[in-house]
Amino acid sequence: MFNKIENLKKINDTGILLVIRLDDEQEALKVAEAAIDGGILALEITMSVPNALGIIKTLSEKYKEKGVVIGAGTILDAETARAAILAGATMLVSPQLNPDMIKMANRYQAVSISGAFTPTEILETLEAGADIVKLFPAEFLGPAYVKTVKAPLSQTPILPMGGITPENAKEWFNAGASCLGIGSFITKAAQKDGDYTKVTEAAKLFLKVAKESRLGN
Repeated sequence: MFNKIENLKKINDTGILLVIRLDDEQEALKVAEAAIDGGILALEITMSVPNALGIIKTLSEKYKEKGVVIGAGTILDAETARAAILAGATMLVSPQLNPDMIKMANRYQAVSISGAFTPTEILETLEAGADIVKLFPAEFLGPAYVKTVKAPLSQTPILPMGGITPENAKEWFNAGASCLGIGSFITKAAQKDGDYTKVTEAAKLFLKVAKESRLGN
């Protein structure tokens, strides 16, 4: 049985969702495992990764007892959402408003993170029942946009995705972001030399930055 409340708490407590979008199956698996070793408790395998469902199945079985939230990303329809849940995903993520995905996630008590860009889209995403609104692509908007949107829509849990770095993480949190979607800073840390301990260290660094940023340090 899925425990959505506990899974949402893990995302909220760490403030980090790792998005793995790589072109090689084995590399994606190694990056995921190394990031989990670094303390990541929530990660998304995008459906663009070769054998994404197989990776999700492997990770969900391996880390079930540790309570790691294994999610599927780039979910564009209910059929893919259902397949991801059957593979073991306890979180579904889409780049845009996808009512069918949200409905499927809610039916099986998986966390739903649905993409939006404008205030209208953000409100429609909330009304559709998403747990978290993914602001995407965030790098074209910046932290000030989150602060502006949160003024009239203060109840919105926003997760910006795109261009998030340790250097600007605090700005996003200060602007009102509930959590941050992280990608290449962690996932590509080992690409030059294949040393996956660098992925682990990058994960530790980002989690440290997130914790300090939210404490106001």
